[in-house]
Amino acid sequence: MTTTPTARPAAPATGRDWRAPAAACTTVLLWASAFVSIRSAGEAYSPGALALGRLLAGTLTLGVILLARREGLPSRAAWPGIIGSGLLWFGLYMVVLNWGEQQVDAGTAAMIVNVGPILMALLGAKLLGEGLPRRLLTGMGISFAGAVVVGLSMSGHGSSSVLGVLLCLVAALSYAGGVVIQKPALRHGSPLQITTFGCLIGTLACLPFTGALVSEAADAPVSATLNMIYLGVFPTALAFTTWAYALARTTAGRMGATTYAVPALVVLMSWLLLDEVPALLTVAGGMLCLAGVAVSRTRARRVRGEAETATAA
Repeated sequence: MTTTPTARPAAPATGRDWRAPAAACTTVLLWASAFVSIRSAGEAYSPGALALGRLLAGTLTLGVILLARREGLPSRAAWPGIIGSGLLWFGLYMVVLNWGEQQVDAGTAAMIVNVGPILMALLGAKLLGEGLPRRLLTGMGISFAGAVVVGLSMSGHGSSSVLGVLLCLVAALSYAGGVVIQKPALRHGSPLQITTFGCLIGTLACLPFTGALVSEAADAPVSATLNMIYLGVFPTALAFTTWAYALARTTAGRMGATTYAVPALVVLMSWLLLDEVPALLTVAGGMLCLAGVAVSRTRARRVRGEAETATAA
């Protein structure tokens, strides 16, 4: 007597994992808030001292969390990415960005640095074998146009310099390069491990600015020092960890496109926190940035939906 196998009940549908999008949103919000804090702290601290103080606060915060979670050291295979991203992104990027923003107006700096996500997508495609979907490129183009509009609307007159432009270009290159180097390391260590030791490497690289930090901290107002500490704890320790978590679950290009929401949020935060009423052109540019991010992200959802349908069939 043969028995007919009983059909297995269909597995219950699982909802979409919201953790990676939530991590990306946390990063974008905190990085946007960093521009407001940098404006205050940068009046009292030089570029290198501000970068070192921020990194020290970030490394201390991350170190405490790492010890509490008992995660220990990442594997040996993760260290090339940790060292590379630590030097380029945590170290060089923060110093040259602080320096560049003292040489050019904020609008010009924003326009130039926002070349970074485009470079990130191109480097990811070339070095990591990531694709360049049409909707991603279209969305990034829309967002970059929005960043240019925001930059033009906020630009001053006669405050830019060749040195400042070059520094902002270096910041964009180091930002893109650091992310692309960090991506493979996330296969060999947790986001917390990669971020903690990357931040430590950046701190060590900035130690030559220790004398400047000590002397400037003695004369800096409390508000500037508190903003520097805030930059280390939240836009660095927390935001770079949530970035690494999300980056491990998507491509460098898509993560770069997400950061185009930052200019729009900076405009909104400056309005709410600093009473800086944006011009209509600035608002329009911010809306373009957000529209581009939406376009760049819709393709990923559609592909996942089609894949799930095909699997169910």
